[in-house]
Amino acid sequence: MNYEKKLDKLRLPNYDKSPSTLVDGQVVTGWEAIVRNLQKSLDSYSVWAVDLYVGSYEEDFFRAFETTGREIVDTRSLLRPESELRTLTDRFITDDPLFGFMSNIRLCEYFDIPKVQALLRQLKDGRKYVVVGTGAGWVTDSDTPVVYADLARWELQQRFRRHEVKALGIDNHTDSASEQYKRGYFNDWNICDWLKDSLFQSGRIRLWIDHNERNTPKLFTHAQMLQGLERTVARPFRVVPFFDPAPWGGQWMKEVCDLDRRQQNYGWCFDCVPEENSLYFNIDGITVEIPAQNLVLWQSRPLLGERVWSRFGRSFPIRFDFLDTMGGGNLSLQVHPTNEFAHSEFGLAYTQDESYYLLDAGDDAVVYLGLKEGVDKNQMMEDLRAAQRGERPFDAEKYVNKFPAHKHDHYLIPNGTIHCSGHDSMVLEISSTPSIFTFKLWDWNRLGLDGKPRPINVERGQHVIQWDRTTPFVLSELCNHFEVLRTEQGLLEERTGLHPNEFIETRRHTFCCSVEHETGGSVNVLNLCEGEEAVVESPTGAFQPFVVHYAETFIIPAALGRYTITPCGRSAGQTCKTIKAYIR
Repeated sequence: MNYEKKLDKLRLPNYDKSPSTLVDGQVVTGWEAIVRNLQKSLDSYSVWAVDLYVGSYEEDFFRAFETTGREIVDTRSLLRPESELRTLTDRFITDDPLFGFMSNIRLCEYFDIPKVQALLRQLKDGRKYVVVGTGAGWVTDSDTPVVYADLARWELQQRFRRHEVKALGIDNHTDSASEQYKRGYFNDWNICDWLKDSLFQSGRIRLWIDHNERNTPKLFTHAQMLQGLERTVARPFRVVPFFDPAPWGGQWMKEVCDLDRRQQNYGWCFDCVPEENSLYFNIDGITVEIPAQNLVLWQSRPLLGERVWSRFGRSFPIRFDFLDTMGGGNLSLQVHPTNEFAHSEFGLAYTQDESYYLLDAGDDAVVYLGLKEGVDKNQMMEDLRAAQRGERPFDAEKYVNKFPAHKHDHYLIPNGTIHCSGHDSMVLEISSTPSIFTFKLWDWNRLGLDGKPRPINVERGQHVIQWDRTTPFVLSELCNHFEVLRTEQGLLEERTGLHPNEFIETRRHTFCCSVEHETGGSVNVLNLCEGEEAVVESPTGAFQPFVVHYAETFIIPAALGRYTITPCGRSAGQTCKTIKAYIR
């Protein structure tokens, strides 16, 4: 069956693209109403701090606060010169087009300290001020109330692509989107998240502004933020997925996830990457968007579980995303760095181990995985370099195993293993979280969506390829390594991986009745990979029933303990499948 016929047989879409948590109270919408509210609620304070996440439309805030009658202080006027800040950050940003080194810079290093000290004296002169910009909470006294303007990571990336915003203390808006992303990932976001966390922990944040929609800013209270986070972590939940085209992208997600049919393709979906995704709060019918990372920062123990938190800190270690090549092309032939390489070269705590679970596949779908027996390492590297120079195509099948791929197959990819998903596949990628550390070795003579060659990393790749991952190893340890754990009336539970070198464990349940699960002290991440609908319930009534739909990824916080999953709605009495991941 080709992919067009397969798409014709797909179910009607019921995939929820806008999951949300109900929060009490009301939202103040629009700049005029926001300013009036602040004047009413914070008028007794001589100084306000309006702290902006990097990438905010700063001029919008300055225009809005001109009507307050307060003197406006722009934190950018307190920064060190851009030339000094570039020198400060160069060692972390590097001249590599994709990769840098995780920065340990703190915000205080960005500011001209004598200017900050002068401002602190000025703010005590009896006049009324509003200090606006990134770091406003840091440059003001500890008794100054903070209004924090937060920003979702995906929206920030769209602003990069439109070249609308600047980096922290540096005007790089004309740089490529990938260069802007790199500076954010390795430097700016760490600094801003550290400051936001410090302000949160100090109790200084009184109000929050969601300005992800430029023309519809929304003000809500810190109490509502806390309630939203607490309610989210007290039940199963989903983050807000986002979708993106790719040079190899396909057509499957358009149908199943009900996406814009006018787009050429959709290749990616981040369906559970809390460092990148958002959460929605539904407050009196109005949607408020916050970074899902806030939940990881401030509800880490009930979310992750004590032992996972102890191992990973406030970092969500499991990632689920979609790779759609239905009607598209092969992904790049690639390899992920070893833990040792990731730590020494990029400053990462752990690397990106992963696996491919096939949600769907065409008749000729394939997976490239591991090396063939007897590969000449030096010749292969020379052939990759020649392909990189444009001299001749790389003969992938000469060196790399190519296996037929079928729906519900599971291929394990520990770091250092060469791999690639072929065309006409719908992959649920289950991996550890680091998101950009892929060394592309060969990209099939293909250009990126920008019309330029995509960066190739043959030289880095040669340092991490595990040359002993050849055909016997792949067949015995990486391909469909299923182990039956439990069979009962209406239930089959299987262990599907991951590889012992990886810290994620996966279980597949095939069921037509209610199945009991236990978080076991670790956050659980699941996907309904077969069946229309299922309901997640607490045996003790600890949370309201939570309905999930086909292909949706959902998170069970560790603190929930026992839960059940039962086919419901259009799937009542029928067979469903879930794939579940947790930390060993």
